[in-house]
Amino acid sequence: MNRLTLRDIYKAAGRLRKRVFRTPLLQFEALSGRTGREIYIKPEFLQKTGSFKVRGAFNSLGSLSPKQKAQGVIAFSTGNHGRAVALVAREMGIKALVCCSKRVPDFRVRAIRDLGAEVRQVGQSQDQAYEHALKIQKEQGLTMIAPFDDPLVIAGQGTIGLEILEDLPGLDTVLVPLSGGGLISGIALALKSADPKIKVIGVSMESAPAMQKSLEAGKPVAIPEKDSLADALLGGIGLDNQYTFDLCRRFVDQTLLVNEEQIAKGIYYTLTRQNLVLEGSGAVGISVLLDRLPPDLGKKVVVVASGGNLESGILRRLLAGAPLI
Repeated sequence: MNRLTLRDIYKAAGRLRKRVFRTPLLQFEALSGRTGREIYIKPEFLQKTGSFKVRGAFNSLGSLSPKQKAQGVIAFSTGNHGRAVALVAREMGIKALVCCSKRVPDFRVRAIRDLGAEVRQVGQSQDQAYEHALKIQKEQGLTMIAPFDDPLVIAGQGTIGLEILEDLPGLDTVLVPLSGGGLISGIALALKSADPKIKVIGVSMESAPAMQKSLEAGKPVAIPEKDSLADALLGGIGLDNQYTFDLCRRFVDQTLLVNEEQIAKGIYYTLTRQNLVLEGSGAVGISVLLDRLPPDLGKKVVVVASGGNLESGILRRLLAGAPLI
């Protein structure tokens, strides 16, 4: 296993140029005033599929050989990765199959199918969907496009870190949603390569924080999935994890957890104060700043708003002022 370096992220940036939207930093005035810091949002929900996942998907599929493209690709996903793979595969003329667990919300499954990918739902967890995907991969000779534990995917997500540094060189802290670790690993590698003093904090939901539990145990561990407003953060990190566990252990300074009430508050606050619609996983960083402001953040803080694919029923309850939990 070769270690990822900053060079890999710059290579990815070259592949992604004109392929993905270079999102700006948006200052969150209300939250800045509330916290006494300069709070910026990195709005990755503005990408084509509503999440950052297109970066890793474009970098990974763009690196395939002609033979691999002809044979097709397979992915396993809690929703956003599958949607990104489906879009990129369609644009490149590649056949795509996505395996999801039966826990994945219907609106996420429909979005993947609408982009032309075949979807198979199996099991009650991402780990079970992964096992099914491995079986199909071997049977059909497809190329696996992993959602997080893949160097090309990690490097693609790491381009977010490069953009943050370009727009805010004086950055002190970044808050990043944490699930399997592909997003935070890439961002942390980029930022820590520039300045080890930049603080990288991962945020996950209290109900099923697979990476945090693994870091505490000192090795990848499996935990049960539980329903959450941050459903895109569900899933294990893989007991055979090769990249993201090590990168998180080396470069992530701290991990924080938020409960369902705090996630709901983050979604609502961002909608009503900044007029932005975030899904639960994209709002966890906002939730931390609202309810449990960590010490030693510094003056300039960036929150990676990873996705905006909020289920319509949740959005209706938000607009009606009804409780989300």
